[in-house]
Amino acid sequence: MTAADTSVTAADTVGDPQEGEPPGHGILGDAMTSPEQSLDAPPEPFAPVTSAAAVPPDVADEDVSPSGFASLGLRSELLDVLTALGYEEPTPIQAEAIPLMLRGIDVLGQAATGTGKTAAFALPILQQVTARATKEPLALILVPTRELAIQVAEAVWRYGKGIGVKVVALYGGQPIVRQLHALSEGTHVVVATPGRALDHIQRGTLVLGAVRIVVLDEADEMLDMGFAEDIEAILDKTPATRQTVLFSATIPGRIDAIARRHQRDPQRIRIAATTTAVGDAPQVRQTAYVVTRHHKPAALGRILDIEAPTAALVFCRTRIEVDQLTETLTARGYRAEALHGGMSQEQRDRVMGRLRNGTAELLIATDVAARGLDVDVLTHVVNYDVPSAPESYVHRIGRVGRAGREGVAITLAEPREQRLLGNIERLTKQQIVVAPVPSVAQLRARQMELTLASLRNALDADDDELDQFRTAVRSLRSEFSELDIASAALKLVHEASGATVDEAEIPDMSLRREKSTTRPDRSSAPGQNPKSSGPTARIYIGLGKHNRIRPGDLVGAIANETHLSGKEIGPITISDRHSIVGVPESAVEQVIEAMRKTTLKGSKPFVRRFTEETKGAKGPARSARDDRRRTED
Repeated sequence: MTAADTSVTAADTVGDPQEGEPPGHGILGDAMTSPEQSLDAPPEPFAPVTSAAAVPPDVADEDVSPSGFASLGLRSELLDVLTALGYEEPTPIQAEAIPLMLRGIDVLGQAATGTGKTAAFALPILQQVTARATKEPLALILVPTRELAIQVAEAVWRYGKGIGVKVVALYGGQPIVRQLHALSEGTHVVVATPGRALDHIQRGTLVLGAVRIVVLDEADEMLDMGFAEDIEAILDKTPATRQTVLFSATIPGRIDAIARRHQRDPQRIRIAATTTAVGDAPQVRQTAYVVTRHHKPAALGRILDIEAPTAALVFCRTRIEVDQLTETLTARGYRAEALHGGMSQEQRDRVMGRLRNGTAELLIATDVAARGLDVDVLTHVVNYDVPSAPESYVHRIGRVGRAGREGVAITLAEPREQRLLGNIERLTKQQIVVAPVPSVAQLRARQMELTLASLRNALDADDDELDQFRTAVRSLRSEFSELDIASAALKLVHEASGATVDEAEIPDMSLRREKSTTRPDRSSAPGQNPKSSGPTARIYIGLGKHNRIRPGDLVGAIANETHLSGKEIGPITISDRHSIVGVPESAVEQVIEAMRKTTLKGSKPFVRRFTEETKGAKGPARSARDDRRRTED
């Protein structure tokens, strides 16, 4: 079957997309399909695999030995698609993982974002598509976010359109009715976030009894978001004979624990970061600037003025911070767009479209909202705050410095956050250069460089375009010298660009160090979360088991709406009608304010600080348990 034979159907589209084109963002909760193949025979347990490594040396013809993807043993239909897409040589993770997966071996792979992990597991899955789709998929791919679910589903469909693959993406934020319809029509591959996958399993609409391959993509991210229990529950619903594949940018102890419980003698693959030869420029230039929080907006604006990025992704901790920084940078003259959990999928798609086509140059996003985004045009990644988890830093900067291009990673650190930079350096084994914020004089010099560059471009333009201005210059030569005329013209151009706006000096905090004090070990002190850096407060949330609340729901919601990571949240106690969650004392008011504005399982919870004095107190009359039960569907 060729790409021209393939059509795409989606229940929420009006008319069909053009032949051979992948469906647009936002419709992937429905099946991405091609006409079902007329195969009467039942599917074989595994599709035949022909690997170059399996050919005996005395039979192999050295003159026509396969190379590139052909040497991995992939079927011809897949090779044709890869050739059409312009893929010539597999990346290291693909070259290592694909042969192992084709042989049915469990894989535990460590590789950074942007190394080709998606194709590494998608192609072996597609190798097994030999029959029409059924209501029981042959493969399940779990991912942490809906953005990544859409991205992975698109990639699987694109690679497998020549064999008629049907793919369904399941994620929150989309009406579940469409997903139910897509599943009822049958599918080969399901790409899902853990929460939505578990919802379908509990409804009986996602049956995993025939699953042959389970892939956990960005496994460390899923654990950080509190999905550990959901993942365990999902894996328990799959056959014990399945092939289990884990891919992650980092392999902490929790990933090892899952591998021990759910994988059978996994083959470990670690794609080390590319080392740079002496004298060569690094793929990602990493720089940190130490500034106070008050000066952060001005400092970032100045740094961006100096760097002049083509497209930059700026990470913030909260929605409010995203909106405020977007307004600030827009006022400075940048084409900035916001991306956070308060936006609909349609709004997110529009924002991403503007970034990809160059209409926007800055994307300001929360960490959770930006997870899974893969934008080739990015030149800069900015951490507006230092990530509390070094692994998050690794994920973020992995979005730039690809395909031989140099990328830039910028981090704004408050004085108290400098120790976090050291944690990141120990994990990455790479130095982060701490530099002072550019001075006003450096900014002015850079702005003049840009003005002169614009002037040179004008002088290099078509000579005819300057004729009308030469006449004016000649008329001024009788009154002024040519040098004065040129200087005045340059002054007007420079001022018109906004380069003469007054700027205040930003204090250089990079030389200051936090006082080194010896503090007693309070890790076991009462009321303190051992994973956080201070005392723990507790908050009351008026939703519980009756509302189908799970620990992962609470951790995910708090991490999404605040700057906290999953490691800083807990302990968690869930009762029938309410839940008690531990959070750092320093962030308790922010968490309460944020959670009052969000929804959990379709309900707005009543949220307050929990203390022993108020332990028996009831919520207000308008408590969550008196609200009408609404689901996210």
